[in-house]
Order: sequence, then structure tokens, then C-alpha cells
Amino acid sequence: MTATGAQTVLHPARVGAAAPAASVRRRQGLQHGGWFVAPFVALFALFVVWPLLRGLYLSFTDANVSGDHASFVGLDNYREALDDPLMWEALGHSAYFTLLVVPCITVLAFLLAMLAHHIERGKWLWRLCFFLPFLLPSTVAANLWQWLFNPGTGMVDHVLGLETPWLTDKSYAMLAVVITTLWWTVGFSFLLYLAALQGIPAHLYEAAALDGAGAWHRAVRITLPMLRNITGLVVALQVLASLQVFDQAVVMQDFGPGPEGSTRALVQYTLEQGFTSYRVGYASAISIIFFVIIAAVALVRMWLLRTREEDGR
Repeated sequence: MTATGAQTVLHPARVGAAAPAASVRRRQGLQHGGWFVAPFVALFALFVVWPLLRGLYLSFTDANVSGDHASFVGLDNYREALDDPLMWEALGHSAYFTLLVVPCITVLAFLLAMLAHHIERGKWLWRLCFFLPFLLPSTVAANLWQWLFNPGTGMVDHVLGLETPWLTDKSYAMLAVVITTLWWTVGFSFLLYLAALQGIPAHLYEAAALDGAGAWHRAVRITLPMLRNITGLVVALQVLASLQVFDQAVVMQDFGPGPEGSTRALVQYTLEQGFTSYRVGYASAISIIFFVIIAAVALVRMWLLRTREEDGR
């Protein structure tokens, strides 16, 4: 490299020598870093990739639980699944549950986060109370609310002065599962909102207050726009989780499908086909169909996020 006045000139020979050296350093870094990610890659392949590929293979066979030799049946399992009214009914229950849970849990988590963020006395206690149910196992939460909804002796009917057959009437069974899910899982979304609220700069509210903006206008003009990304994340996570509802619905109905099958979701129907009817191949086909639905929802979420980011530029 030579200097001529204020200019610096790079010799082509030295540039050519530096490029291989940088390439070697990157290759060495990749080799060393590979040892750190190797355990995760191995476990991911063992518990995610392999079961997915195995399930995809079984979906084209008539495999059963007994382990007898499975025959290749092509797309017969998929044709039967798409013509199965019980599968569509179970998928409808999952979608209905999702439509009830996602808006309610998003609004409730936001309101609880606003309360915990602005309250002054006992702030840590409020945060603990809102988040603590999320730490319970699903079976514990489901058994607790099964007792609360128990007709005659349950606390819900006793406090409200009602005699509602929460768990034995198809009109209320899914609603009972929704209420249980809201109480049990709202803590996670609440924590996300609370962290996002703490990240909003205080000077924005101070400037708005100086301009005469009230609490309502500050919430609408500052808080909600600043929480737009976290709201999208909460909605996406809740949609994916709600579509896979299983634990609480099964436990609250004593491992049954509910009155007239009203709480049988698609995951439960898949389990029944695989381990009750012993049709592993057919259950695998339903699982693949459900996987495609979940993946489509995730891809739509990614597309919407990318579109919004491009529009904001």
C-alpha cells in the first residue's frame, strides 16, 4: 500500500493475498462453531426431522400399532381423511377454540400488563399473581377447573348462583375449556406485553402530556402503535398453540371426547385413530394434513410481517 498525497492505493497483489486469509479465518470459525451447534443439530434431527419423515412414510401405508408388515397404500389414507366428517368436525372444534381464545387472551394480557405496569404499590405481587398460573402443569390446571365447574359442588356455580352443566352439556363444554385456558396461559402473553411496555421511552409520554394529551390519547397514539409488533407475536403464538389444544380438553372430560364429541379437537382425534383404533397409517396422514395447516398459518404470519415491514420503509 502506498500513499500519494492524501490518497491511499491498495496494491492488487496484497488484496489478492488478504482474500484467501479471510476465507481461511471464516472456514476455521465455521469449523470451531460447528462443534457448539452439533448437539442441537443431532437432537433436532433425532426428535423432529426423523419423526416427521417417519410419519410421512407411514401416512402412505396401512401400518398399525401391532408392528405387522405395513403395505403401501398410496394416497388412500389422505383421500379417506379428506372425506372423513369426524376429522372435519374435530378440525372445526380446534378452529372454534382458537377463534374464542386468541382475541380474549390478547386483550386480557394487554389489560393485565397495563395494570401491572402502572400500579405503584405491590407491583411485584400483581405480576406474580398474573404469571403464576402459567407455571402449573396442564393436568393440574385442568383438574382444578374440573372441580370448580363440577355441577352442584363447584365453586363457579356456587359463587354465581347458577346451575350450569359446564362439563356435561355440549353448549358449555368448550366454553369451560376456553375459560380454563385463559386463566392458565394468559401469564405468558402478559409477560411479553409487560416487557414491551417497559421498553417504551418515557419521554414520549412526557411530550404528549405537555401537549395536552390525556391518558386515552396517549394509549391510542403511543402505547398501541409501539406494541404493534409484540401484538402480532402474541397473536401468532396463540394461534399456533390453540390449534393444537389437547391436554386441558382431554383431562377435563376424563379422557373422553366431551358431550356429543363437542370438545374433541384434531389432536385428540388423531390420537384416537392411532392408539384406540390402531390405525397408525391413517393417524399419520391426519397428522401430516394438520402439519400442513400449521405451516400455512406460520407462513401467512411471516408474509404479513414482511409486507408490513416493507410498507413501513
